Amino acid sequence: MAAPFSVIPNSGLASAPEEAKREDAPKPPQQFDGLISTLPLNQEWIPIRLRKYQDFWIPEHSLPGVMAMQQNFEARPDDVFVLSYPKSGTTWLKALAFAIMTRTHYSMADHPLLRSNPHECVLFIPRVFSNGTASKLEAMPSPRILGSHLAYSLLPDSMKGSGGRFLYVCREPKDVFISRWHFNDKMRPDSVEPIPFERAFDLYCHGISPYGSIWEHVREYWEESLRRPEKVLFLKYEEMLEEPVGTAKKLADFVGCPFSPEEEKEGVVEEIIRLCSFDSLSKLAGRMMRKLNTVMPLQTTSFYRKGVAGDWRNHMSEVMAGRMDAVTSQKLERSGLTFGISAGMEADGM
Repeated sequence: MAAPFSVIPNSGLASAPEEAKREDAPKPPQQFDGLISTLPLNQEWIPIRLRKYQDFWIPEHSLPGVMAMQQNFEARPDDVFVLSYPKSGTTWLKALAFAIMTRTHYSMADHPLLRSNPHECVLFIPRVFSNGTASKLEAMPSPRILGSHLAYSLLPDSMKGSGGRFLYVCREPKDVFISRWHFNDKMRPDSVEPIPFERAFDLYCHGISPYGSIWEHVREYWEESLRRPEKVLFLKYEEMLEEPVGTAKKLADFVGCPFSPEEEKEGVVEEIIRLCSFDSLSKLAGRMMRKLNTVMPLQTTSFYRKGVAGDWRNHMSEVMAGRMDAVTSQKLERSGLTFGISAGMEADGM
């Protein structure tokens, strides 16, 4: 069974504004500013500025943390990493992984996920480095569970060679695009016009969107899961929706803390699924609504929208859908990876 986790609500997120008021507050890394200013720039995903770094378009505000992470992060052999392309089910996978791995330490009636956002329970490594609070990572007891949106090729060598386990979730690219477009709109100042839907679609199809080409991102983790299936668990969002119980059991087995027959008989798996459901977490986010300490103006509710698969049908024309499907086929050619969803499938997570 996994060792205890140390959970501090708002750690690395909502607490940082108070830290920033102190004279001795941690400072974000500035040694990369010169290099970042020379990288190719795209400013169309308002309000996010993108810089092309190591073949992927990364949000400019994230790059200092990414670069510091690449140089300084020290992985441990028992680390568990939750990884994804943005808007692919990150929040749900974080909640599930955290609840599964810490289930012997918290009652369902007083669980950290009832008072903290999943992103506060499972910290994004680059954001911790961006905040200048990397010491928090060293202070965390093992096994740590941490997150990132970086493509596999951008991860620090210490992560790829540490022996830690990788949990990766992917999602139908058309749904990811729709979720991204709405997510961007939530961050847009009222005084600024949103990026036109058609222009955002065109950029996305060319791999110019936050964290780069979804197809390259997904393919890198897919191929690594084929090379090292014992270390990289590759999940599909749509399959998670169809088989939440099976997914929870698969996650528990993979991270080394399988459900016992007694737990299954007592309904522990189902309790965790209910705790981490879209309905539960989105309602909790609404009740504890507050601004998260990110450079972008995000609330606890920003990570929840519809929680369904196939919503692209309500936004895309057949021509647009066909174009993106063609890009998917070309980019994933000979990989063995395919996407398939059922229309209107209801989600249990996000």
